Amino acid sequence: MSIFLRTSLVFAAVLASAVANSAPVTYALDPNHTFPSFDADHFGGLSVWRGKFRTTSGSVVLDKEAKTGEVTVNIDTTSVDFGHDKMNEHARSAQIFDVEHFPTATYTGTLGGFQDGKPTEVQGTLTLHGVSKPVTLKINRFLCKINPMLLKEVCGADAEATINRADFGVSYGQAYGFDMSVILRIQVEGIRQ
Repeated sequence: MSIFLRTSLVFAAVLASAVANSAPVTYALDPNHTFPSFDADHFGGLSVWRGKFRTTSGSVVLDKEAKTGEVTVNIDTTSVDFGHDKMNEHARSAQIFDVEHFPTATYTGTLGGFQDGKPTEVQGTLTLHGVSKPVTLKINRFLCKINPMLLKEVCGADAEATINRADFGVSYGQAYGFDMSVILRIQVEGIRQ
């Protein structure tokens, strides 16, 4: 494709995006660029184990002009990955995520705290291990732009919160002195629909 044609297509996509920004827009989460992850204590400060979930789905609905939006992230808990096969197996067991009974975790929330047209937080609810609790995510970065490969607008964010996993019934290791606080990070990219 010629540089002129590609540049024209990108310009047209930017123009269309600017015109349509006055109404709510839905972005489907890209499963190839959305990997919720977490940092969890091992033996009361001995080390930190980092894991991620390899399979997700969901959407973001964003109205930039009204400064409102909603987020839904569906997490396949069977896809947990510590980079260590034996730990992955243990994490999927009834002692931790109990994926046989709770194969999905969800986070739903409302975008808020808009500054310079960008949300700075998500106030929502995390459902994990069959327990739902309020969790507010702090958005560290948020950006929407035209992806030159897809020729579509994409939005991406990096958000985090600290939760107490025992509050969700995931208390394995507490008797051994494990710290129950977990840093939850949700990195997402959504493609405009």
